[in-house]
Amino acid sequence: MTYADVNGVRLWYEVHGAGRPLVLLHGGYGSTETFAPVLPHLVTRRQVVAVDLQGHGRTADVDRPLRHESMAEDVAALLRHLDLPAADVLGYSLGGGVALRAAIQHPDLVRRLVLVSTPYRRQGWYPEVLAAMAAQDERVAERMRGTPPHERYERVAPRPQDWPALWAKTGELLRREYDWSAAVAALPMPVLLVFADADSIPVHHVAEFFGLLGGGHRDAGGDGTGRPASRLAVLPGLTHYDIVGSPALPAAVLPFLTHEVRAPE
Repeated sequence: MTYADVNGVRLWYEVHGAGRPLVLLHGGYGSTETFAPVLPHLVTRRQVVAVDLQGHGRTADVDRPLRHESMAEDVAALLRHLDLPAADVLGYSLGGGVALRAAIQHPDLVRRLVLVSTPYRRQGWYPEVLAAMAAQDERVAERMRGTPPHERYERVAPRPQDWPALWAKTGELLRREYDWSAAVAALPMPVLLVFADADSIPVHHVAEFFGLLGGGHRDAGGDGTGRPASRLAVLPGLTHYDIVGSPALPAAVLPFLTHEVRAPE
């Protein structure tokens, strides 16, 4: 549990377990503690490297905007710093966008990619979710004081007074339009998409995302040879907010990471 100086950011990371590395990237206003409920399941099979992204958790903010692309560069630099070529990367929500950009920008560094409750374009969120994202600013930060995310931030952040600035920067990020569909379709590594059946992302976007990765275009055949290298999991009885702590998540993720994935013939 320590820091790495990468790209002008003092990036906090933790290493747990042994084996092939799996990098975990938390969601907005979260930290490495986001994955505490599922960490015991993951470390039985993998070496887990959990990261606090710019301005989150134990990683202090720096004088640059929050961007998926720049945080992806931080992750890539950390992988090189730790000499972890071809690591597996799992990102949740905001961290999923960072993980996806890391795979797009540095495909040589990502062996397999797991995206949890993550759209490939901004308009992939439900309209009411987009409206809530667009409203995030310092005033909302004040209303969030005393909530579990704020209490965790107060406990671990190097500068707890940056809480309002984090909300302002995050809101500015979440108001930016993006559509990474062309880059998604060109990804060379297998991807596992994991969503809740009551997610903040509609099912039609989930199907479109899987389609970009080669899924859902034809029957796999009796022997499975028509199955794409990428996979889709929709976990029942969960939402965008509790999926990351459910034991159903590692149950879906670990087979994808540890079993051979056969590309269609």
